[in-house]
Amino acid sequence: MSTKQDNWILEERNRRTIYPKAFLGCQGTWSGCIVRGAQVCLAVSLRCVWPPQETYIGALGARVICDNIPGLVNKQRQLCQKHPDLMQSISDGAKEWIKECQHQFRQQRWNCSTMDRDHTVFGRVILRSKSAAFVYAISSAGVVYAITRACSQGELKICSCDSHKRGLGSDNNGEFEWGGCSDNINFGIKFAKAFVDAREKMVKDARALMNLHNNRCGRMIVLHNCKCHGVSGSCSLRTCWLAMSDFRLTGDYLHKKYNNAIEVTMNQDGTGFMVADKDFKGSTKNELVYVESSPDYCIKDPKTGTLGTDGRECNKFSRGLDGCEVMCCGRGYDTMPVKRVTSCDCKFKWCCSVECKVCEDVVDVHICKPSMRPEQKLSRRPGQISARLTQ
Repeated sequence: MSTKQDNWILEERNRRTIYPKAFLGCQGTWSGCIVRGAQVCLAVSLRCVWPPQETYIGALGARVICDNIPGLVNKQRQLCQKHPDLMQSISDGAKEWIKECQHQFRQQRWNCSTMDRDHTVFGRVILRSKSAAFVYAISSAGVVYAITRACSQGELKICSCDSHKRGLGSDNNGEFEWGGCSDNINFGIKFAKAFVDAREKMVKDARALMNLHNNRCGRMIVLHNCKCHGVSGSCSLRTCWLAMSDFRLTGDYLHKKYNNAIEVTMNQDGTGFMVADKDFKGSTKNELVYVESSPDYCIKDPKTGTLGTDGRECNKFSRGLDGCEVMCCGRGYDTMPVKRVTSCDCKFKWCCSVECKVCEDVVDVHICKPSMRPEQKLSRRPGQISARLTQ
């Protein structure tokens, strides 16, 4: 064997030991990801274990990493080993959609918080609920978004801009010429479908069908617009290219779908589902679906993964979902003064900056009271309660 081959083998062996130590630090945390349907866990695992983008990954290095990512089924592992650069994009997508999910539900009882050391990441309680429908849809959309963006930015060898967007085109505003770099969203959708759906296709039950349906909905609603430039900005002589909208718009759209999600049950032959409400006359094709009602998310329960609303900030003056009455589940709230630092008295300075003063204000913050544990309720005698009321 040549010296060059010896050095390569030694380098790859070193990489086998370096990668697990450097990048697989969360492996113990996510060891339960082998549970079927842990798509969310898979995404967070990729975020945890995948090396930085600038790190060189050899063929053997990719195999080592892919073999150590918990929750991958055979097809996903094969895609991971074949396209390691795409896994980096999926890892980036995981960060983006989790952040967006938490933004969308920041003022509701379930706020998309991740569960430490829980193989389902968001808790077992959401697995068949409306919350799961949203999570699967936005995670699928996040994969499409991240891969498509990486294609357009030239970060991937397998794809680039959409080569089909050439020559003349037309829309409601008239004719235009395709130019620039149109986002290759079709490639993003195709790969996301192959990778994300692989696990759910292994089993046919109500939950798998629900997840596949919501995955598809998420992939298909990644919004994109025709951007153009023209004479004096009028776009009268237009050159257009397709570009994805900000991911926030996708999150907003999916949140509306979540609010109108449809409860379904599996049909008798197990090939699809039917709407639980017999009076429903519409179509479920482009709607989010779920098979079990969501819990109220009021009480912390480690068994189901519900975090509860203890200590959550609420809006004393709101009658909506962020209001203290709803957020705190009727337990009441505590009010405490908090010092907040903000920018104020901002002025534009020629040229070209904005200067602001730093202001400190003391504001009242309202925090949900903790829920009473069952043993606390049992330990209280009627006499103790009445004594407190008379004090």
